[in-house]
Amino acid sequence: MQVKIPYKPRDLQAEMHNDLKRFNVLVMHRRFGKTVWAVNHMIKRVLTNPLPRPRVAMIAPTFAQAKRIAWDYVKFYAGVIPKVKFNETELRADFPNGGRIMLLSAEHPDALRGIYLDDCFFDEFGMQNPRVWGEIVRPALSDRQGAATFLGTPAGHNHFYDLLQQARSSIENGSDDWYCKICKASDTGIVKETELDAAKAQMTAEQYDQEYECSFTAAIIGAYYGNLIAKSEDEGRITKVPYDPAYPVHTAWDLGINDSTAIWFAQIFRGGHVHIIDYLESTGVGLNYYANEINKRDYVYGDHLAPHDIEVRELGSGKSRMETAYSLGIRFKVVPKVKIADGINAVRMLLPKCYFDRDKCEEGLDYLKQYRQEWDERKKIFRDRPRHDFTSHAADAFRYLAVGMSYRTNYDKPPQEVASNDYNIFAT
Repeated sequence: MQVKIPYKPRDLQAEMHNDLKRFNVLVMHRRFGKTVWAVNHMIKRVLTNPLPRPRVAMIAPTFAQAKRIAWDYVKFYAGVIPKVKFNETELRADFPNGGRIMLLSAEHPDALRGIYLDDCFFDEFGMQNPRVWGEIVRPALSDRQGAATFLGTPAGHNHFYDLLQQARSSIENGSDDWYCKICKASDTGIVKETELDAAKAQMTAEQYDQEYECSFTAAIIGAYYGNLIAKSEDEGRITKVPYDPAYPVHTAWDLGINDSTAIWFAQIFRGGHVHIIDYLESTGVGLNYYANEINKRDYVYGDHLAPHDIEVRELGSGKSRMETAYSLGIRFKVVPKVKIADGINAVRMLLPKCYFDRDKCEEGLDYLKQYRQEWDERKKIFRDRPRHDFTSHAADAFRYLAVGMSYRTNYDKPPQEVASNDYNIFAT
């Protein structure tokens, strides 16, 4: 039985359907129709895959985005196929051939572990934690040699940009596994010229270039620290920064419970200059992992800074993470609680004084560059608060460093003693 799906791609979209390889990087301007394109390609994949029980997924930055942007399209286009069943709770479509389309979220990467995939489509990959691809999804494709397609608009020189460069390099070196394409509004003809003119009149040049002309060089819209970090680069303050054993290393932590923990390592010198010599972030592991990691580093430690919620007792153990840390040899100092806006201003005051180790801090710097205001899609304005995403942990930890430093009066105190493993905080 033949079923006609109510989808008629434009010439360029049809060309892209036909040209895809195993790994694809597609940079698309706003209003290109990428979600409709991707959903219909997913349906094609799940119906034509010869392997048993094919699994195709779209991964969005958040579960809410997956539901709001793609779910109705999945139901509309797949709904004409007899015996397709839709699970509203799990955002899942089950096909009569045993295949399945899933809409997933990058918010909690560990929840994606244990699944296998034949095809995966990343929606707005530049807004997702890159760990989701490298650590979780890429291994999930291996057993069945699955494919991956990365979609989105630019947001500066981030991991999406790096992946585009990897695709270009692979193609230039003769690889037949990669495909990439940049779809600018001025080239595709999808958005009417009158609408583009109206957008130009209502947006800054940088905003228009990023959103409609797929520019990776435009400043990240709404970024808190992007210009300051760019200035650090221009002034040669992102370079090789060696550890100086004459000064203690202070750490600043953002401690996650169900998500990532981020740690910055800093040395503070007379005159207020700060050397950021290292960065550590991981997810799905406990405090003992981080205690071991910091002890592996040949540093003499000063203060370990953490936010106030480290003193909150956890329901399961009845202990606070402060107490757990003491038992692992880490004596935390609690950073004063200030408004987020005041903390962001403290970071802006600190960054011009910082030198970053390019190699060891690369990941953290990338997150700081992308840390931005939350966008209100309905009102088309930025909200007066940060967007919570994969960049938040690095940004929050650096904010605690900045706030903690602003309250310090002595930068030359002797290094902090490490608590013994049998330290008893209740001892009198």
